[in-house]
Amino acid sequence: MIRACLIRSAGSTPERLLKGKTVKPVLQIGLVALLALTSTGCVYINGERVGHDDWREEQRVNREAISQLAIGTPRSDVVRKLGTPSDSEAVNRDGEELRVLFYRTRHKHSDGRTTRDETTPLIFKDDVLIGWGDAVYADLRF
Repeated sequence: MIRACLIRSAGSTPERLLKGKTVKPVLQIGLVALLALTSTGCVYINGERVGHDDWREEQRVNREAISQLAIGTPRSDVVRKLGTPSDSEAVNRDGEELRVLFYRTRHKHSDGRTTRDETTPLIFKDDVLIGWGDAVYADLRF
């Protein structure tokens, strides 16, 4: 179908296109178009494709929101403000639920995935924020 469109636009027969010089410009245009389409980078966060700078904006927004959090904030308020976390953990320890939500806040690897070292952990005890950051998470490590 594409070949037929190219043949009509060139005003030539298929034999002339294959033997003559008309094929080269058509191939060149096709290669340029293919390279243009495939040279744009793709980033996926939580399995969703985001635009070129969307992940940078998400990180900036998350860092800003986390810096404004207060100890004692209910988990539901944090999730409403920050959205779905990149990852989470939970455990019941001595009758208290400990839950950690990980939000993307920094870029380290250009692999299209969000890994734990690219996130900030927010720690909740019985659905109340008790702290955030790597040091707090390391102290409470499950």
